[in-house]
Amino acid sequence: MIELAELGMQDIEVVGGKNASLGEMISKLAELGIRVPGGFATTAAAYRDFLSSNALDEHIAKLLDDLNVGDLDALTAAGLEIRDAILAAPLPERLIADIDSAWQAMSAGLEIAVAVRSSATAEDLPDASFAGQQETFLNVRGLDHLIGALHKVYASLFTDRAIAYRAHQGFDHNQVALSVGVQTMVRSDVGSAGVMFTLDTESGFRDVVFITASYGLGETVVQGLVNPDEFYVYKPALEQQKHPILRKNIGSKLIKMIYSEHLTPGKTVDTVDVDEAESQVFSLTDEAIIELSRMAVTIEKHYGRPMDIEWGLDGTDGKLYILQARPETVQSRSGRSIQRFTLKGRSSVVTTGRSIGNKIGSGTAKIIRSVKEMDRIQTGDILVSDMTDPDWEPVMKRAAGIVTNRGGRTCHAAILARELGIPAVVGCGDATETIKDGQDVTVSCAEGDEGIVYDGKLDFEQQQIELDSLPDIPVKLMMNVGNPDRAFDFANIPNHGVGLARLEFIINRMIGVHPQALLEYDKLDDSTREAVDEQMAGYNDPVQFYIDKLAEGVSTIAAAFAPEPVIVRLSDFKSNEYANLIGGERYEPKEENPMLGFRGAARYVSESFRPCFELECAAIRKVRNDMGLRNVQLMIPFVRTVQQAKDVIDLLIANGLERGKDELKIIMMSELPTNALLADQYLQHFDGMSIGSNDMTQLTLGLDRDSALIADLFDERDDAVKAMLAMTIVACKKQGKYIGICGQGPSDHPDLALWLLEQGIESMSLNPDSVVETWLFLAGESV
Repeated sequence: MIELAELGMQDIEVVGGKNASLGEMISKLAELGIRVPGGFATTAAAYRDFLSSNALDEHIAKLLDDLNVGDLDALTAAGLEIRDAILAAPLPERLIADIDSAWQAMSAGLEIAVAVRSSATAEDLPDASFAGQQETFLNVRGLDHLIGALHKVYASLFTDRAIAYRAHQGFDHNQVALSVGVQTMVRSDVGSAGVMFTLDTESGFRDVVFITASYGLGETVVQGLVNPDEFYVYKPALEQQKHPILRKNIGSKLIKMIYSEHLTPGKTVDTVDVDEAESQVFSLTDEAIIELSRMAVTIEKHYGRPMDIEWGLDGTDGKLYILQARPETVQSRSGRSIQRFTLKGRSSVVTTGRSIGNKIGSGTAKIIRSVKEMDRIQTGDILVSDMTDPDWEPVMKRAAGIVTNRGGRTCHAAILARELGIPAVVGCGDATETIKDGQDVTVSCAEGDEGIVYDGKLDFEQQQIELDSLPDIPVKLMMNVGNPDRAFDFANIPNHGVGLARLEFIINRMIGVHPQALLEYDKLDDSTREAVDEQMAGYNDPVQFYIDKLAEGVSTIAAAFAPEPVIVRLSDFKSNEYANLIGGERYEPKEENPMLGFRGAARYVSESFRPCFELECAAIRKVRNDMGLRNVQLMIPFVRTVQQAKDVIDLLIANGLERGKDELKIIMMSELPTNALLADQYLQHFDGMSIGSNDMTQLTLGLDRDSALIADLFDERDDAVKAMLAMTIVACKKQGKYIGICGQGPSDHPDLALWLLEQGIESMSLNPDSVVETWLFLAGESV
């Protein structure tokens, strides 16, 4: 036996990766604020001695030498025979005596609860996680139960999933040995627990800590039994002592795992329902989120690589503890190329959940309700289940996609899906009901945090982008980004920042409520207030909910692209679009042509909407001042008169957003003929212009761009439109101010892109899926 505090990473061959890492943190990081529960570990040598003393090593080698793990019947039979043999063999007396001695020293005569975990010598390595391959036993009490649990952990080295995983990863079964870690339990059964990664698990974005959390013992999160809360924390803000929390997504957290009241040898924990009111509250405070993130960064710096960390919040002493830490095995190994998957069409949505990875897969759905049905999965099928179990690893690699009712993005199934490169949509809630067995479906993880299952086998395309092969071009290519869920992923595409970050997507998807309804929350009728309450779960103050959610969306985009500029266009909903938000019909006028009505700058300075606009200002202040994301610039849309421009600038100043102060730049959209004709006058109030070519074309040619009857007349290359664009560009260049264009015109019409280059445009802001193609086109033309 060796105390964990005496171990370090040099002892992997002695006690396996997990126990070596625990010892490393106890001995090296305690003084830096990393709390790790103590305990002891058996050695790999003790395990080998157990096998040899019972002639088990020869028996195991004979059974596994020629085993085809793809033959599930053979795999099941071999695994069962090995486990039975291990459990039937007596543990060496010396091992039992050593465990007894270590247990007496650890317990000091008190009744204590411990966790008994495996630690394989090939486990927790940078290129293979071994996530969930062996068994863990929680709330183990008393020496006899400890010895029994250790014996079962030994046997679990040969679960079907562990045998198959080692085979798939290329590990020799005979070279892998097992240590068992015995660790004091953290009372997260009356607190909360979860998993965190020191990067974004889906995009590989390195500047965040991603935390999942739920009530009770962390096994519910690890096993994918719950849909947990999710938090993103921005590392640079953490280091600068700024407010670092980018995103908070509340999970359903329907169940939790607690200590059993009546212990039996086979039952030490219970799974119980979470009170509905409690499930609507975040399982971590902001202070705990920040403290956890500091721990994560400290651990990452010590190991020098991205890490996958399990943690627990003790509900009795209120302290956070690290339960294990291992290298992240997927994104940290990705190279200097990215794969992009794009659907060519859409069909009806069958269900949605959390996306794992960014790929697309299609096939025939097979609903699997237990491990006994695994052999129904054939190559190219879609595996659908309530939740996936690590026992299913042997067939997971056959699947073209995985869909589950339960689980979060850090559970074992999600980790394995990433390692295997399989798209998975987890936490759908109703997948096994809405998807029919034998139904053809398409699993899309290429549309952001939300994974979508479509009816039928849809066509999609795959693009491989070599990031180091893109040549220089004579213009800055920026992106149009409205969905914060895609920001980390989009930031992998070569870019010069974000030329258009729309607030409308954030308001519509992350908030969903008219701002005036939140300002007048107490005046709402019961049904509307109930709908608002559902949207703002986890938040107590309606107004602060609006500000915080707007800030979350903006800060996520800004963090993803920092230090490049992110130009945030303040809200440009039309009255009919605002009316579609919860409570919106109460406050919005009925207009004949909302496209030309109450929108943009006119809305901001109106008496009726000004209080709502001031909430947007408060969110921007939070992002720039509290979070330190000074790369955020502002853009004002649909400015009809020079006086309106002045009024908006004055309103921004009154709300703490002064042009030129703290590096703040304010751009206006040039999208009306008046903006081009009087560009010199407008530019007295702004730092530059961004051409909105859609509205400029519509208003120059007198078209309704939503009318199919005259759609053939809509052309951004029309001479009159180009005259307006040229006037805008000339005015900006004359005054030495920023000039860009945001829209698909340059990518849809290569001749327009070349014309804009000739005019001296500074930047083009395109949809992300057009950036690389346009980049390569412009590089070829410039050569």
